[in-house]
Amino acid sequence: MNQPDPHLAQVRDVVPRTPQGCAECLRLGSAWVHLRLCLTCGHVGCCDSSPHKHAREHAATEGHPIVRSFEPGENWRWCFVDEAFV
Repeated sequence: MNQPDPHLAQVRDVVPRTPQGCAECLRLGSAWVHLRLCLTCGHVGCCDSSPHKHAREHAATEGHPIVRSFEPGENWRWCFVDEAFV
């Protein structure tokens, strides 16, 4: 039987900090492909298909491993530490 991801304990009710897009890309004037929402703090970052991969960078630097898609109609979560859907 699969054990629940231990990183799920870091999931909180969050409000997107920059609902209009990736925080860093907005500052840089850069484009993104898809958006991810950090479920620990509400940071909005761009996906791994985007040039800067800000969601992954945020997870690594802040220690916030779980994101969910911030795309309309999508409702999945991903753990950067375990490289798995949760």
